[in-house]
Amino acid sequence: MGHFNPQPGSNTFHGEFRDCPVKPSRGALACMINAEIGAVLAVMRRNVRWGIRYVADDDHLEHSLIHSLKELRKQIFSWQHQWNTINPAVSLQPFLDVIRSDETGAPITGVALSSVYKILTLDVFDLDTVNVGKAMCLIVDAVTSCRFEVTDPASEEVVLMKILQVLLACMKSKAAARLTNQHVCNIVNTCFRVVHQASSKSELLQRIARHTMHELVRCIFSHLPEISNSKPVIATGSGSSAAEVIWPSCLCSCKASWLINFIFLKLWSNMGHFNPQPGSNTFHGEFRDCPVKPSRGALACMINAEIGAVLAVMRRNVRWGIRYVADDDHLEHSLIHSLKELRKQIFSWQHQWNTINPAVSLQPFLDVIRSDETGAPITGVALSSVYKILTLDVFDLDTVNVGKAMCLIVDAVTSCRFEVTDPASEEVVLMKILQVLLACMKSKAAARLTNQHVCNIVNTCFRVVHQASSKSELLQRIARHTMHELVRCIFSHLPEISNSKPVIATGSGSSAAEVASVPDKDHTFGSIQQENGHVGVEYDGQSSNEHASSIPMGNSTDEMDASRIEETGTVEDAQDSENSMTEPFGIPCMVEIFHFLCSLLNVIEHVGIGPRSNPIAYEEDVPLFALGLINSVIELGGPSFSQHPRLLALIQDELYRNLMQFGLSMSPLILSTVCSIVLNLYYHLCKELKVQLEAFISCVLLRLAQSKHGSSYQQQEVAMEALVDLCRQQTFMAEMYANFDCDITCSNVFEDLANLLSKSVFPVNGPLSAMHILALDGLVSMIQGMAARIGNELPASDEDSVNFERFEAFWTLKCDNYNDPSCWIPFVHQTKYIKKKLMVGADHFNRDPKKGLEFLQGMQLLPDKLDPQSVASFFRYTTGLDKNLIGDFLGNHDEFFILVLHEFARTFDFREMNLDTALRLFLGTFRLPGESQKIQRILEAFAERYYEQSPHLFFNKDAALLLSYSLIMLNTDQHNVQVKKKMTEEDFIRNNRHINGGNDLPREFLSELYHSICENEIQMIPDQGSSSAVMTSSHWINVMHKSKEATPFIVCDSRSLLDHDMFAILSGPTIAAISVVFDQVEQEDILQTCVDGFLAIAKIAAHYHFDDVLNDLVVSLCKFTILLTPLSIEETILAFAYDVRARMATTAVFTIASGYGDYIHSGWRNILDCVLSLLKLGLLPTGLVSDAADDRESSPELEPGKPATSSLSTLHTPSFAPQRKSSGLIGRFSQLLSFDMEEPMLQPDEELLAAQQRAHEVIQSCHIDSIFTESKFLQAESLLQLVRALIFAASRLQKGNSSMEDEGSAVFCLELLIAVALNNRDRILLVWQGVYEHISNIVQSTVLPCTLVEKAIFGLLRICQRLLPYKENLTDELLKSLQLILKLDARVADIYCEPITQEVMHLVKANATHIRSHVGWRIIISLLSIAARHPEASEAGFETLSFIMSEGAHLLPSNYVLCVDAARQFAESRVGEVGRSVSALDMMAGSVVCLVRWSCEAKNDVAEEDAMKVSQDIGEMWMRLVQGLRKVCLDQREEVRNHAVLTLQSCLAGVDVIQLPRALWFHCFDHVIFRLVDELLDISLTNSSKDYQKMEGTLVLAMKLMSKAFLQSLQDLSQQPSFCKLWLGVLNRMERYMKVRFRGKRSEKIHELVPELLKNTLLVMKTTDILMPSNDVGDDSFWQLTWLHVKNIVPLMQSEIFPDDELERIEHNKAGVLPVTEGAVLVPSSETTA
Repeated sequence: MGHFNPQPGSNTFHGEFRDCPVKPSRGALACMINAEIGAVLAVMRRNVRWGIRYVADDDHLEHSLIHSLKELRKQIFSWQHQWNTINPAVSLQPFLDVIRSDETGAPITGVALSSVYKILTLDVFDLDTVNVGKAMCLIVDAVTSCRFEVTDPASEEVVLMKILQVLLACMKSKAAARLTNQHVCNIVNTCFRVVHQASSKSELLQRIARHTMHELVRCIFSHLPEISNSKPVIATGSGSSAAEVIWPSCLCSCKASWLINFIFLKLWSNMGHFNPQPGSNTFHGEFRDCPVKPSRGALACMINAEIGAVLAVMRRNVRWGIRYVADDDHLEHSLIHSLKELRKQIFSWQHQWNTINPAVSLQPFLDVIRSDETGAPITGVALSSVYKILTLDVFDLDTVNVGKAMCLIVDAVTSCRFEVTDPASEEVVLMKILQVLLACMKSKAAARLTNQHVCNIVNTCFRVVHQASSKSELLQRIARHTMHELVRCIFSHLPEISNSKPVIATGSGSSAAEVASVPDKDHTFGSIQQENGHVGVEYDGQSSNEHASSIPMGNSTDEMDASRIEETGTVEDAQDSENSMTEPFGIPCMVEIFHFLCSLLNVIEHVGIGPRSNPIAYEEDVPLFALGLINSVIELGGPSFSQHPRLLALIQDELYRNLMQFGLSMSPLILSTVCSIVLNLYYHLCKELKVQLEAFISCVLLRLAQSKHGSSYQQQEVAMEALVDLCRQQTFMAEMYANFDCDITCSNVFEDLANLLSKSVFPVNGPLSAMHILALDGLVSMIQGMAARIGNELPASDEDSVNFERFEAFWTLKCDNYNDPSCWIPFVHQTKYIKKKLMVGADHFNRDPKKGLEFLQGMQLLPDKLDPQSVASFFRYTTGLDKNLIGDFLGNHDEFFILVLHEFARTFDFREMNLDTALRLFLGTFRLPGESQKIQRILEAFAERYYEQSPHLFFNKDAALLLSYSLIMLNTDQHNVQVKKKMTEEDFIRNNRHINGGNDLPREFLSELYHSICENEIQMIPDQGSSSAVMTSSHWINVMHKSKEATPFIVCDSRSLLDHDMFAILSGPTIAAISVVFDQVEQEDILQTCVDGFLAIAKIAAHYHFDDVLNDLVVSLCKFTILLTPLSIEETILAFAYDVRARMATTAVFTIASGYGDYIHSGWRNILDCVLSLLKLGLLPTGLVSDAADDRESSPELEPGKPATSSLSTLHTPSFAPQRKSSGLIGRFSQLLSFDMEEPMLQPDEELLAAQQRAHEVIQSCHIDSIFTESKFLQAESLLQLVRALIFAASRLQKGNSSMEDEGSAVFCLELLIAVALNNRDRILLVWQGVYEHISNIVQSTVLPCTLVEKAIFGLLRICQRLLPYKENLTDELLKSLQLILKLDARVADIYCEPITQEVMHLVKANATHIRSHVGWRIIISLLSIAARHPEASEAGFETLSFIMSEGAHLLPSNYVLCVDAARQFAESRVGEVGRSVSALDMMAGSVVCLVRWSCEAKNDVAEEDAMKVSQDIGEMWMRLVQGLRKVCLDQREEVRNHAVLTLQSCLAGVDVIQLPRALWFHCFDHVIFRLVDELLDISLTNSSKDYQKMEGTLVLAMKLMSKAFLQSLQDLSQQPSFCKLWLGVLNRMERYMKVRFRGKRSEKIHELVPELLKNTLLVMKTTDILMPSNDVGDDSFWQLTWLHVKNIVPLMQSEIFPDDELERIEHNKAGVLPVTEGAVLVPSSETTA
């Protein structure tokens, strides 16, 4: 089809004919197979065994045969690949199962065989098809082992015939070359068995069997010349194959010789031309019937054999066998003479056969066929001879006069004469007539037949079909089969015929009449009778005449054509139509044949039922036959019908009208066939059948499926199957929505269909039936179709938004391009929006017309100021309006409404429309009021409009008005039951005299109107809905009129164009419906269908952000898991393991959570409830939370002897609660349960263990960990909802923590919460507040150690440890959260102090560089400080502090004071060894280096003002340092105390390079040095030596520290006003120390040290001119005060420092500054210390 290049102006087929020349497309083939499935199911439903419904507790909903057919029906439309890539066995297996089954009766088996035959003859399977050989062998195996129940001999013969047909089709198939030798032998063997078995059956079956055997042998051996045979093969073997093909002696000798002769001739004809290939014994090409044309000599032999056969049969008859006498004019009969003359000539023809007129070789045989002197056997042999010559393909398009020869054959066979001696021989001849006619159409030369002859062939075959109704059932089946083959052969070439020149649809010539039963003597079977007194075939007897006259095809067509000619005057067109019938075969004959097939559907309305006829059988039989033929035509013609207006017009009108009628048939088989036709029409011609498709779906399928109007269950099921088949089409639902739901003039087909399917799933007062499951399949197909299109959308357009800011006439809206989605998608969105508003407005209007119009004005659908046109258009184009109200409005006498009425009439197009048709159309849009005045006004408007468009019919509009009124009266008279005396035709004509301007209207015109009204009532009370239960003539007129005005059909492709809007309508009902089935059904395959639907819904909801839908789905599925059911653990595990529904629901829930978690909000709570239930059952994977935490960083290994990591989470957070030894949460939980039980737990039995194993496998396959692992990819809102759900679940369990189960679940939720937080470190701000508050609640509400608070503490530390490197902006926030640890209850803090400290150590070591703020360090140091006094934690705490302070690695101005203070606490702590305290002091001393460094950096890098500020800060830090050291200097431990004093001394001396403020030094002396000296002295005096040992040494060190500090700062402080006070403070301390007594004795060391220190100090002061004699008089002078205090210490010290001679010299020279004398030497500090 895609490669056909039509020639301009051609309506004729010019190529060679071949059977089904165009391989059907993927979709067309799917429709064909679907139709065959429907046919088999329909026949099976007739049988009680197959049609009975199942009950709720059945193991299977239906028999396996029906189930396999329905499963195939589901699959065929989903196969996206070409058919040759799909294993053909899949599509054939259900049919083959039916054929094999011994439970099926003959009718069912016969239909299945017909289906296989049809598939084979479509040539779908060729040598390139995958596994085609296996499929062919499967067919052969199934057919050769066919089983069926024999109910009567006739049906048995039919099945045998179909077996023969299928086996022959196998051998003629292109794929036959893939059959094995064994299977070919089996075919022949089976056929021979049928031949043998037929000997006890009817003669017709015998002839059919033998004919099939002939054809088989011809087909097999015709390929012998193509097979090389250089390597001989054993001729026979001991196996069964050879034995099975042995021909018994019972075979007729003449037939056996015929076979031998044929095979011999075939071989002989190729002896001279055959070139064998070495080594090949196999045929590798495609099989075709008689592929090698016989040579001239071989053909002569064949014809000679046929002549001999005819003569031999003739000689058996006395008439032909008697010898002549002497006085005879002729020695022998002309028939015998012509045969013998031909025998003489055939061997003398030297030329090729295509140069010899074929009529010469055929004429003697045709004469025999025509002769009324020959009996049935002779005619039969002659027909066989002609058949053989035709099937040899001797005549092709190149043969001279081949067209004339073909026409001669047709003429001879269609006018066949013979004497009937017995019914059996008559049937054989009729069968051979059918064979020859079919062979004519299948011949290569058939293209030379004229349209007339093709029509004659069909006509003759139909007459045989008709006549066979009184013959055997086998002949009936053969005749109908032949008719099918004929029609398929003819219309299969439609795609190859172009149609650029249209031709009139029908003509008044003989062609139409000849296709029908016209009493022409040349074309009726009535002429096939005896004329010499012998018994003839009474085809024109009484019964046949009744039937012929009852089929109103010829007359009605002639009358219609005559009326058209009268109206239009196109006599020339009619003449052209007649002439076209003499042209070569093409469109004209196809039109006539198709019109004839459509007219066959009308026969049921006119058929006469005889006394011996079966009305029920006939009522179904004739339409089935006609519908089957039409279905074949549609299948083969396909989209080519759209190229031929005449054929398309027949489909649009007559065919669809009949389909509407038969769609409501009580016969499921008829309904199934009708639905198959409609499916094919939708697939091929949906663009041309928009309105018709809507009418059929609404008026037939939806109504039947809804069980309205008393439809039977079988009707409902077939209608539902048809709807589901449509739903399985990839674009059907989208096209229904775009073309109907988004069209203001159409019904909401998509919405109605969705509602029907969803409602049909719900069982009402009974168990689920096949109907419910079928509706489920439809829903799931729709949903899966949408899901499959996801990701294939158009880019978003700004034009999609619908905005009505001003009024726009909605009835005038048009789309610029219905083929461009970027144009029509915004358009349908707009029209859908308008339609929704119109429906609301219509509802308002029906309740209150005034308010309804006001509402529409407010919605900008009507103008602010109403005008007649807009109101009229609203009435005309809005569906759902109350038609009574419309009628009242239109009949109103108000001036405005009169204008509306006339505008309303102008919306109709009555051109080329009969008056009654126009009136039906007009009155179908409203209900005609009852008041005569209103009727008058309405009819006036109608008449005016009709006269305006058809002025040639009437003199004026008054004439149209009067006749219209008369038609209304006639309609009431004829169809009102209360009117007893009906108006006659004469009365009607008389009543309408002189109304046409004083003249009469044509009598024929009035008569036609009269009969039209009488036969088809004008519906005066139109339906309020969009469709009617019965498609009346009036309704169909409306449909056809609507189809002319309808917008083009929008064709959707595989992209997701409107799925968002469709899913919004479909989602809610679908979830509810699938849930009902999922809840009630037990079958695993149906449950899987439900799950597939659920997953598809989830996919779509997630893609289009239908979050509420997804959450509702999750909630619904969670209910089916039984995990939330309050059962014991054992009961729940057993129920879960053995409940398929629960397992599937659980898997679906977690699949949705993993795949579409982005759009789950409230549903997270339900999902977590399921997870917690699995936790309690012990079914969760042991490493779930650690997997969820996605911890890629290895945790520092714990030191030996430390507790191992605990709990299920493995979050590297050790458990140190002493009572908990288990390493896992589940293990710990079980251990605690066991403690509470007095008796030991019983071991689980094998059933429970098996259930646990099964449940574990299911949960393992759910990959629950991925839900939390992949939480880092969740959208923000979904992540937030997940966190809230975790918090909610944990808080709920925490509040009701009466059981250990709840505590374990709360711990689990907390661990998951922490894991999610860790996985989302990049978005921690989003969830941090909730996580922190939850942990805070746990910490602050816990007063005793427990696992929950343990996990909260260490989880918090873990979060900080993991996130600090990545979230510098969140560092302070994270570290502030650690304050919660400081708020722990003392008992809790004490137990977890060591692990907390260890975690803090890990945190600091990993993140010290990221902690910069004072707040952060304050919390860290606070935690370390707590550890200073904890026996187990101090070591880790000190290690952490050492890490921070060692070499100043991580000391900062922000943490310096904190670290110094912490080091002081470790130095003061007595929980560790002394060495740790000493080390802490050393760290304090070493920190001075950092102060010096910072000071230097400040001088170099910052401005002077900033440098001053830094210097001040450094001074304060130094001050805190020395103050801390002062406190340690008071320690009871001698070593620590003394080392602290020395450390303080070094810290005082280490800041020389730092320019500390002078005031700071004074402050240091007052609050550090002097205070230390005083406190040490007080301690030594007030405490026992046991508490403070060796205080004397400490006092010595303190005095040295004071002296050195004073000397160090002397130069800077001497000029300060407070220096004197400072100096006096030093002297006072020395004085006090000189007076100290230890145990009543003075200290020798101190008494030696103090004078020495004093002397050295005085010398330095003297040298620096600080201490010099002063002229000041008084006791408060510096000089006087100094020596006053010195004398109290060392009375003679002044003379040593200032000898008298030196004092005198100073006094003499006190105006100048004298240098230090050479004799004045300062005592070095080292010596002093020593």
